[in-house]
Amino acid sequence: MRLSELRRAVDAEFGARGASLVEDLVLAPLGNRTPAQALAAGVDPREVWLALCDETDVPEPRRHGVGRLEPRR
Repeated sequence: MRLSELRRAVDAEFGARGASLVEDLVLAPLGNRTPAQALAAGVDPREVWLALCDETDVPEPRRHGVGRLEPRR
């Protein structure tokens, strides 16, 4: 997952509150950092996305492939 895909996935899943979740929600699996802090520290966007999904109870079917503009070939 690329950073741009993560951003699209957050927007699609969380709408207007997505930006505040990325900036404010501290996640233990990310070393007690916010998603924004983890990304700045070099954590893979996919790892950040999955930690955010786990914490906010995003259903499994909505976790995979979200954020892509088109399917990979």
